[in-house]
Amino acid sequence: MFKKILATVLVVSFISCSSTKTATEGEKKPIGSTVVSEDNHENVQAGETTVVANHEGDSNKNSEVSPESMRTIVSYLASDALAGRDTGSEGIDKAASYISEYLKNTGVGPYYCSYRDVFDVNGKEAFNVIGMLEGADPVLRDEYVVIGAHYDHIGKGKKVGDDIIANGANDNAAGTAAVMQMAKYFAKVKTNKRTIVFVLFAAEEKGLLGSKHLAKQMKEAGRNVYAMLNFEMIGVPLDKEYTAYVTGYHKSNLADKMNAYASASIVGYLPQAKEYQLFSRSDNYPFYQEFNVPAQTFCTFDFSNYDYYHHVDDEIDKLDFNHMASFVNAYLPAIEKVVNSAPNEIILND
Repeated sequence: MFKKILATVLVVSFISCSSTKTATEGEKKPIGSTVVSEDNHENVQAGETTVVANHEGDSNKNSEVSPESMRTIVSYLASDALAGRDTGSEGIDKAASYISEYLKNTGVGPYYCSYRDVFDVNGKEAFNVIGMLEGADPVLRDEYVVIGAHYDHIGKGKKVGDDIIANGANDNAAGTAAVMQMAKYFAKVKTNKRTIVFVLFAAEEKGLLGSKHLAKQMKEAGRNVYAMLNFEMIGVPLDKEYTAYVTGYHKSNLADKMNAYASASIVGYLPQAKEYQLFSRSDNYPFYQEFNVPAQTFCTFDFSNYDYYHHVDDEIDKLDFNHMASFVNAYLPAIEKVVNSAPNEIILND
């Protein structure tokens, strides 16, 4: 999370299949409206399939997100079975399969031929998991809104008792669950004028490597990114007058616009975010660097409301799932308006 800054603080049109290669990539297909399976990557264990199998029917008639649906996702991703989701591990492979299956089951197609976008991290195979919903507007569909969160974690932490697994419930299974629920919502309502790319980044904990990889690929492919919204550590509420803070608050009009869209104070300014330079320490930053557009991270961790950063006790029993569901439900209408906003409505400040 935030490229390990907190450790210091606590101490003081479609893309061709050739754009990416996966270890099991099969027939080359154009990307688009069809949903494909993850060939040879369905390695969620038999005892775990009940978590993956059916995500339909866990939201109400208004497509709102429930605490139970958030708990279901986070409980799997932050389980001991995934052993902390470290890059190159069996656990993160299971997590990628789970997320891919979720996207497929909710009707979100892959961005490339496979949901996995594979890249190398010091000789280990890492993979972003990426889905896409093409925009419906004949003009705005050529602009992309990237909605992301990192799903990797650190694997092991300092031993406490017999526990050595750093489960990463808040960091960042919580943000991952939020993006997955957002993908499900947009696939259901089908209102997006712009194309939405939903990405769960790998290797954030290794130095934002997954987001650097994708941002560079999208730039080289000539994609027109309109905005990038990233979600980090949203598992506990803030004791503030706003729902979450955004990094780089003054760099764009995104916060003001989202508050106006929501008719509520859902985005605020946290001075510590600027003090600790959090804007440049999460997966939003490579998109800002490559595209020079609003690309910012939303977070509810304020350095005082959660004691388990990179700790083996970062587990699901520490999270507030009512808050998490409320967070997503509050943000969805604003994000929908970002996706459907008029050209150049969301912009960087001078």
